Amino acid sequence: MPDGNQIERMDRRSFFKKTGLLGLGVIASRFPVWSNSMFAWDNPIHNIPEEKNIDKQWLASLYERSEKIAYRKSKNELRYIGMPIGGLHAGTVYIGGDGRLWLWQIFNTAYDGEREGIEPKNVMWNNGKELVRVRPRDGSAYVEPAIADNLRSMEQGFAVSVFFKGKHIVKELRENHWDEIVFEPTYPTCRITYLSADFPVDVVLTAYSPFIPLDQDNSSLPLTTLHVELRNKVETPIEVVLTGWMENGVHKGRKDFKAVKKVSHLTEKSGFKVLSYSCDQVPDVAKQAGDYGTMAFTCTDSQAVAVTRLKDWPIAPQNIKSENSDSLVDFSDFQVGAFTVKRTLKVKENSQISFAISWHFNNPHPKLQQHIKDAKYGYWYGTKFKDAAAVIEYYVTNKEKLDAETLAWQQTWNNTTLPHWFMDRTFVNIGTLATANTMRFASGRFWGWEGIGACAGTCTHVWQYGQSMGRIFPDIERNLREVTDLGVGFQPETGAIIFRAEYEKRPAIDGQAGVILRFYRDHQMSTDDTFLRRNWPKLKQAIQFVLDQDKNGDGMTDTPMENTLDAVWEGEIGWIVGLCLAAIQAAALMAEEAGDRKFQQICMNYVRKGTENMDKYLFNGEYYIHRPDTIQGRKKLGSYNTCHIDQVYGQAWCFQVDMPRINDREKTLSALKALWKYNFAMDVGPYIKTHLGGRPYALAGEGGMVMNTNPKNEEKAYGDNTTWQLGYFHECMSGFEHQVAAHMMAEGMIDESLVMTRVIHDRYHAAKRNPFNEIECSDHYARAMASYGTFINACGFSYHGPKGQIGFAPKIGSSDFKAPFTTAMGWGTYIQKQQRGGKRVCQLTLNYGALELKEFHLGNAEELSLDPKQITVLQNDKQILLHKVKRQGERLVINFKDKVGLEKDDTLTIRWL
Repeated sequence: MPDGNQIERMDRRSFFKKTGLLGLGVIASRFPVWSNSMFAWDNPIHNIPEEKNIDKQWLASLYERSEKIAYRKSKNELRYIGMPIGGLHAGTVYIGGDGRLWLWQIFNTAYDGEREGIEPKNVMWNNGKELVRVRPRDGSAYVEPAIADNLRSMEQGFAVSVFFKGKHIVKELRENHWDEIVFEPTYPTCRITYLSADFPVDVVLTAYSPFIPLDQDNSSLPLTTLHVELRNKVETPIEVVLTGWMENGVHKGRKDFKAVKKVSHLTEKSGFKVLSYSCDQVPDVAKQAGDYGTMAFTCTDSQAVAVTRLKDWPIAPQNIKSENSDSLVDFSDFQVGAFTVKRTLKVKENSQISFAISWHFNNPHPKLQQHIKDAKYGYWYGTKFKDAAAVIEYYVTNKEKLDAETLAWQQTWNNTTLPHWFMDRTFVNIGTLATANTMRFASGRFWGWEGIGACAGTCTHVWQYGQSMGRIFPDIERNLREVTDLGVGFQPETGAIIFRAEYEKRPAIDGQAGVILRFYRDHQMSTDDTFLRRNWPKLKQAIQFVLDQDKNGDGMTDTPMENTLDAVWEGEIGWIVGLCLAAIQAAALMAEEAGDRKFQQICMNYVRKGTENMDKYLFNGEYYIHRPDTIQGRKKLGSYNTCHIDQVYGQAWCFQVDMPRINDREKTLSALKALWKYNFAMDVGPYIKTHLGGRPYALAGEGGMVMNTNPKNEEKAYGDNTTWQLGYFHECMSGFEHQVAAHMMAEGMIDESLVMTRVIHDRYHAAKRNPFNEIECSDHYARAMASYGTFINACGFSYHGPKGQIGFAPKIGSSDFKAPFTTAMGWGTYIQKQQRGGKRVCQLTLNYGALELKEFHLGNAEELSLDPKQITVLQNDKQILLHKVKRQGERLVINFKDKVGLEKDDTLTIRWL
């Protein structure tokens, strides 16, 4: 959440001042059966229905594999689509629903309070009582999504030209040129099909930037690739001309440097031509500008004809003529270069032609450079490549590997029995890393906003919710732990971690606990204990800081401190107590591995006391609460006896890192059921119209889980002195919702988990807004990466690299289950099948990298034999000897006699005879 000091208080407070009884007659008239007293701002009546009335057929459909997601022109589903299509930390470039690139937020313009979000505009929203102004950080893009055609700042595209039945026909790859366009997203790739009844060629465009899990460097190229497939669908050979063009975007839109001239330079490298875009006659002051740099464009086809500047506009492919390499053109205003390829397609023949576009703008925003010394020297890609042409050359030189491994991941991720929609929604938010929300500086340091251009400092209490980055690119998380959390943000005198590093001076208690939990996950996603041991002294201090916040020694944190809801709450708060207990339990496990037995015992004693007291004193018989401070009482804002979305968040974390419980299972289930009962609605409209002050992240007619509700209709339920932060309680923020959905999945509330995930997915359907941009405080909000946790728990996945452990306990379709997995050094596919007589076959196939295993864990295996003679383990065709087989709680554990080392394409099969 944004720091309260950064929020425009007039906006927030005006919600409270203006939303009293006055003017609510209109709303009351819509609900005549309710008394007017329910509309009093101080105490609106809880009005989320307990019965959800979910259609049984719709619910059943959520479990089905179903068809791949496809958005269509014929259904008016293309205009909002903006899939991030560049490399990690290289700015935002979107590919639209019709295949054209847009937004181009690569010029280092985003900064808090200046150009926030993907479209820095304010909109007016009717909250049910009045029109209120909504800024980008408050969800303007949710109310009025950005439209691709309004933000298409550079000319780029493709045209297909044919001579057919005596006519010359040219079609651009754009929406109004085709009868039907189908956009199929499989992030990080997409496939767009162009169809017209009267055109002899169908076209398929596949686009992506190299994206290879565990390979941060090759996934961080400032580049996008576009692969056009031409398909002859008529019964005669046909000649086709394909032209791709790209504008010189250097110094795009600047008016203050009149002497600057744009330059296009055509060169040949290693058998392919490159159009390099730059500028000349640049004043020194302009060289520090965010849009000072280079771009490049290429077609990898050896027969491609290149021109540095199109003279015909709109495009006329038939008139394009070749230029020699080393040709140079300068033109100070509009400049578009192109590549053209001719093909004669035989009957039913297909042909693919590939293009690539790169950029290199190495001047971070000047205010970032003022605050962060790492930003003064530019970006990581600026140290690896001298210009955009060098990026192109690297890609083309390594094209076979980069393309193959990207597509291998795309196929691995989609080779599953889990529903297409589920796989899409739980993974898609990792695209946040491929937007202007994150940066990787020349020093190697990773840094991020909360949402694009809003709320600085890789905020600990926001980023801790994310689960995808730690599983897909664990190097980034380890960098964040060492360079920021235990580096520039660390206070060695106290062990406190400043929650916004250079942008703050205070720690946040939930952020501090989250760092410890993430550290344990990041240790598990390592090959050995080097990372843990190297950082143990500082990490131990950070853990001690959390222990020290329990002033009365009852195992429950009670020191007032900043939290993610931008307030300092007093007392013992269920969700903060639980999160700290989870962190200390993770600390105990890490202390054991670090050989610090004394500290391990201190942590375990604390957890033992705290878990007992939390269940005893903070559980009200139905859910976990906030116990007021004994002196302050309820004077200040808090959740108190209300139903808060994060109340068992600590227990949720236990499932992400395979730890023992910290909360009683029955009490936890009761709390989750209370959240479902009191906070979830298939239509949040009635609630948000009566509980005003929240931001619009779910609108009338849409489903969602509200942050905090007052089901008992208590007077002053949130304290005697409510402040502007109360508005957060009445919102639906997807990152928090994903956290609860993940927890429900782990606890066996599968229906509820799928419904929650699906209503978020439906809120971001392409007919309504951009499916790739989950919004909270600005666009591509980091907390939404919590969605991956639901996938982890659907697989019942556990992994501990240093111990050589991997495990699965599928929650959906366990008798015939297939899903991807990632580990410290490799990734692949897991298959589990139930056979006759209760027998089972489990199989791991490694599709990338390497994997070392000492033991395999299998959940829900009570009926399986522990007799090693009844179990056969094969690595490919080689039999693996077992050491022992045992039960460990609800799982079966198979220990191998010797370490098993898998390499790419190896398969490990475990079969019960």
